[in-house]
Amino acid sequence: MKRNSPLLFIFLTIFIDLLGIGIVLPLLPEYVKIIERSSWPWLADNRALVVGALTASYALMQFLFAPILGALSDRFGRRPILLLSLFGVGLSYLVFAVAENLTFLGVETVIGLLFLARITAGITGASISTAQAYIADVTPPSERARGLGMIGAAFGLGFMLGPAIGGLLSNISLQAPALFAAALSFANVMFGFFRLPESLPPEKRMRSVSRNLNPVTRLTAVARDPRVQPFIFGSVLFNLAFAGLQSNFPVYSDVRFGFSPQQNALVFAFIGLIAVLVQGFLIRKLVARFGEARLALAGLTLMALGFAATGLAPASWMLFPAIGIVALGSGMLTPSLTSLISQSVSATEQGAILGGVQSFNSLTMVLGPLLAGTLFDLIASNAPYLFGAVLLTGALTVLLSTLRRRFVTILQPDTAVVTIDTPVRVE
Repeated sequence: MKRNSPLLFIFLTIFIDLLGIGIVLPLLPEYVKIIERSSWPWLADNRALVVGALTASYALMQFLFAPILGALSDRFGRRPILLLSLFGVGLSYLVFAVAENLTFLGVETVIGLLFLARITAGITGASISTAQAYIADVTPPSERARGLGMIGAAFGLGFMLGPAIGGLLSNISLQAPALFAAALSFANVMFGFFRLPESLPPEKRMRSVSRNLNPVTRLTAVARDPRVQPFIFGSVLFNLAFAGLQSNFPVYSDVRFGFSPQQNALVFAFIGLIAVLVQGFLIRKLVARFGEARLALAGLTLMALGFAATGLAPASWMLFPAIGIVALGSGMLTPSLTSLISQSVSATEQGAILGGVQSFNSLTMVLGPLLAGTLFDLIASNAPYLFGAVLLTGALTVLLSTLRRRFVTILQPDTAVVTIDTPVRVE
């Protein structure tokens, strides 16, 4: 890859953004410990609920604003939306960093500032669809899965390094990780301002975005679009299961196997490492050999098996291969599914459609942790993982049935795009 490649710019943008998230999010419960000093008894008795609400507020804002930012990028270009979003993320980290120093204003005020920071981060961090659209702009269809895989690799690398850096900086102070994340975000704004070119020329931009600014309308339109409907269904079920795992696994591993925070950090670093290897290095060869459709089906199969193995594991050491299978399946599924969606729509719709897809994913990030927590509390500690396996099996069944009934476009980078007009055989 050339040094001035737009893919490199986007990779660094997503990597630094996700590095900041990885630095701050593992420390979120430490921030919320201040509610134990609250004069409101119901608040002091529900620290876990506050943590969940903070997570949900971030995801809810992404749900509402992802299609808006995607549509705005279709109208005004990708570059300004990316830069403004990064600046807002930096501001949110600053608010997060200073909140604890304002306890003299009252514990409830500090908690309100934490919510403000997460809401701001959710609004301005809803730009992943713009980054995906940027890659769709600058890559031919035969290279698109590889480019989208780079986003997944940046996610994995950021989450892999972020918790470790956050742990080290927290030895200085609780504010240090958030301040470092803010500095990274602002540095990334400057980097993008001088080095990130615009990918969407004026002649290809939408003339108006007013019809796309209502997130519910956009969501409904995307959900009813027969070109992407089965892929969105698979994405929703996948993200419901995976969001539940992300939020619930530290509790599950602690209650069932006595995992420490350091052991849980090791598990998530392991997930990040597999994401980097699969989406950063292997995805192009896998697509060339099997195509996106088969990779998506294989990814769902592996994830269903991994979720079941996680829920049924009788010993702690078995969690690592089980989670590894989940991470491998996710690494195969995510770029393949996004590429199939991207190829199903025109160039002028990329930002809006992918923004709608991100909104669905963000909605599952609100519902997934709540669903997993409910199953954990009311049924059994392993119920979220067994139910997740059921969700993934359902997604696999629907996607397989759909691909057998309709024409499927499969990327083959070594030979260009090939349209298969017979049912896909999965052997």
